[in-house]
Amino acid sequence: MKVRCGYFLFHVEHLALGLLLLVCTPWLYADDYIWALPEWMPAPTVPADNPMTTEKVELGQRLFYDANLSGPGYMSCSTCHMPERAFSEQRPVSVGVTGQFHSRNAMAIVNVAYMKTLTWANPKEVRLEEQAKVPMFGDHPIEMGTKDQEDKVILFLQRDPIYPNLFHKAFPNQKEPISFATITKALASFERTLISYQSSYDEYKYNRNDNAISDDAKRGEALFFSNRLGCSGCHSGVHFSDATQQSPVFHNTGLYNLDGQGAYPEGNQGLYEHTGQESDRGRFRTPTLRNIAKTAPYMHDGSIVTLEEVLDHYAAGGRAALRGDASPLVSEKIHKFVLTADEKRQMIAFLNSLTDEEFLTSLSHTTPFR
Repeated sequence: MKVRCGYFLFHVEHLALGLLLLVCTPWLYADDYIWALPEWMPAPTVPADNPMTTEKVELGQRLFYDANLSGPGYMSCSTCHMPERAFSEQRPVSVGVTGQFHSRNAMAIVNVAYMKTLTWANPKEVRLEEQAKVPMFGDHPIEMGTKDQEDKVILFLQRDPIYPNLFHKAFPNQKEPISFATITKALASFERTLISYQSSYDEYKYNRNDNAISDDAKRGEALFFSNRLGCSGCHSGVHFSDATQQSPVFHNTGLYNLDGQGAYPEGNQGLYEHTGQESDRGRFRTPTLRNIAKTAPYMHDGSIVTLEEVLDHYAAGGRAALRGDASPLVSEKIHKFVLTADEKRQMIAFLNSLTDEEFLTSLSHTTPFR
């Protein structure tokens, strides 16, 4: 077994392990994969049937950016999850490979390895390996259009000059390593490495560098965590999201109230579509705020364009209230508040401090097709 202590990696025997763990940081690794993370960011949980390896991550990174995974061969995972936008998209809602408009904005997959549910509203989507099948094979709506084109995709991978060797290295015990089972495992492995932890706020908060963020950002931080605003009631913890809790919750932020009873647009009603419970109308998962300045437009349907408008939405107790008809289903965590012009500027400064430029440009995250 290997244990990381500070910046050093030790091989230890079972009898010594307990003593070593008493004085070392809690970085414990299975197999040979090492998470290059600071002490305050724990390594994510990895399923036993898909242990992390550098070979899987390398393969997954290439597959993530390869349009040949789609049926027609011109849409990749990165088409909607763009690294320069913190793996979100610039459109209000996604557009599938056939030109079909979706009802949702592609959620940023920053720190997705820590999330207990993986989409805006489906509580059953909990494994990256399974979720990866949705964009490829889903047809309500069509995304990548891989369904019924599986043989074509596999044939491409088999005949490619690079992929066969990558698959053999990533899955050395598989007789036929090129399959959709291994594709999804490799994609999931790569996605688990998309961890942001080097923002200027992290430098200020965890590395105790008081000069890392501006005075405005510091005042914005105080506002963010104040009871008066209550932002951290949902955007909590190191990932700024309560979706990392063991039993994640979903919230109605009062974005819509179409019928005076809290209705959201048909086909875009959040958790209700999976539970059928009236109280779940309009309830969606809390996204992370890491790199939030790069992930506009905002909300599940991309209907809010700027961070300033997001603040206006919450300050009013929900956009529906801002327009004069507050939703009766709005979460109890949402309440009205007033921000001065200076306070709004300070909040924006704080949110901008969550941008991690190293994460956005890292060669380990961006396209390998250079």
